Amino acid sequence: MPSAGPARRFFRPTWAEVDLSLLRANLRLFKSRLSRRTKLLFVVKGNAYGHGAAACAKAAEGTRLADWLGVSSVEEGISLREAEVRLPILVLGSLFPFESFLAAAEYGLTPTVASLESAKRLVEAAARLKRRVYCHLKIETGMGRIGMTPEAAIGVARFLSAQKGVRVEGIYTHLSCAETDAAFTTRQLRRFQAALAEIARVSGPVELRHAANSAAALRRPASRYDMVRPGLALYGLYPGFEPILSLKTKVVFIKIVPQGTPLGYGASFKTRRRSKIATVPLGYADGVSRGLSNKGYALLGGRRCPIVGRVTMDMLALDATSAPQSRVGDDVVLIGRQGEDRITANEIAAALGTIPYEITTALSNRVPRVYLQ
Repeated sequence: MPSAGPARRFFRPTWAEVDLSLLRANLRLFKSRLSRRTKLLFVVKGNAYGHGAAACAKAAEGTRLADWLGVSSVEEGISLREAEVRLPILVLGSLFPFESFLAAAEYGLTPTVASLESAKRLVEAAARLKRRVYCHLKIETGMGRIGMTPEAAIGVARFLSAQKGVRVEGIYTHLSCAETDAAFTTRQLRRFQAALAEIARVSGPVELRHAANSAAALRRPASRYDMVRPGLALYGLYPGFEPILSLKTKVVFIKIVPQGTPLGYGASFKTRRRSKIATVPLGYADGVSRGLSNKGYALLGGRRCPIVGRVTMDMLALDATSAPQSRVGDDVVLIGRQGEDRITANEIAAALGTIPYEITTALSNRVPRVYLQ
């Protein structure tokens, strides 16, 4: 996008830029750290962590570096198929009700089977459609969400191996502490490995075994198996990778106020000097946390300007005194680079006591995504 601002397909001057060339570069970098045999499943659930699932999926598909895509629901998978994405898509969530399996099969999505009941429902779907369907089994090794115990997974694998209409294409688990607890991760992998060995004994080997997210794939080569499932690193939200998203807006109002002027709801901030206050059209309805009130920053004129007063639904105010040349129409950056400075989603997450996933996935649909090639 040119520095003059967003294209005129929207009028409120607030938008998110997603640099697909940086996504491709992150994919190449990540792939370079894997063996040639290791496949890559690009996780695009949650609207690609807020970056735009269809655009990111198609960019990844074009590189031929992503072998699979991962979504959280059948609906997310269908939206990608309707966008003409052709890569294999694994639905990582638990499917319910029964009709979900029919829809998944009809749209060429691969469901997760996490119980004997869901295995039976998938067999029924295959029989109704009169064609073979594929699935991945999920084993619970310590995450505590969905997944079968290793013992239950062995039984389900044996059951499905006797069914002509269903093929178990993969088996996976989810590592809960790959970044923080090496010992716990080791125990999870040992439990997973034991289950894989027993399943191979009773029903034969599967094509794809996978466990690793971004952190595990980069830190623990033993967790890579046949495929890895990065998300965070590819969006540049992990150390060593370039962030691909910037959140931008423009100044729509400026005023000069005297010392002691109260600002915003609850008069939670009072100016400590004669101040220049800039108002921008961005608020918590756009996904900017109210927790940044009197705490966060934005870049204006290449300077860090503090957010003053409460973040409201549609607007927030900046103390622009340190940017004396600023005026209505100037660019403001809440996530991204301006001049020599940069504010990252990771920095914002640290200030709020949360994780970068939450910062980008919170960006609402009323913030247009502009894709840079």
